[in-house]
Amino acid sequence: MNLEYKGINIFYTDNGKGNPVVFLHGFLETSKIWNPFISEISKENRVICIDLLGHGHTGCLGYIHSMELMADAVEAVLKHLNIIEVTFVGHSMGGYVALAFAEKNSDALKGLCLMNSTSRADTEARKQNRDRAILAVKQNHKTFIRMAIANLFRPKNRTIFSKEIDSLKDEALLMPIQGIVAALEGMKIRKDRSFLLNHTPFHKMMIASKKDPVLNFDDSVDEVKNTDVEFIDFPDGHMSHIENNNLFLQAIMYFIEKI
Repeated sequence: MNLEYKGINIFYTDNGKGNPVVFLHGFLETSKIWNPFISEISKENRVICIDLLGHGHTGCLGYIHSMELMADAVEAVLKHLNIIEVTFVGHSMGGYVALAFAEKNSDALKGLCLMNSTSRADTEARKQNRDRAILAVKQNHKTFIRMAIANLFRPKNRTIFSKEIDSLKDEALLMPIQGIVAALEGMKIRKDRSFLLNHTPFHKMMIASKKDPVLNFDDSVDEVKNTDVEFIDFPDGHMSHIENNNLFLQAIMYFIEKI
């Protein structure tokens, strides 16, 4: 389905009935990543999956897609669907967007699951990496996409999940360069929202992976210390919904049932 918003289309899917659960994909992904889980989760829940700005079938809004701008687009979809209370599951960048939404609309949240994501801002070194990535995209976005997606997986899994990696690459290659750069710019400038892990009434879970090549596992452990965030660890890389798909489904079903 499509929603017209500020002159662009926002693409989303809406399945099932019950408590609304919104799934937000990561950088260079689309809402299709959630397809393997929709049938099971939508048996007792309303499952909404949204293409974020510049990704999938959703258009671009300028040259910097801040997490706040993306969260406003998500909010527009929820208002269109007359959804007042919601649970978020956000992968990587999707988690950053969910946190931006939570800061603005904490009363609307029943739950928030950060999967291979963080509430912390980019370090200076990470910001420099974003700048290098932006330059690489502008020079040859196809080469950047092919390398970037493979590098999200644990090295040994790049062969095991070669079909899934090829599918992700094919989807990402359809993205406009503007959307890729705008997302990198937005992630680079995002603010620290770690306070949301400790001073909010909604249920919180973090899924982190021991061999995540993007986010340091020990940093994730440290991030949830002295908070009421439920912490679940997986054995593989950044792409838990593929590398540990059965564990992911179990964790999400458990998370939703507790709310």
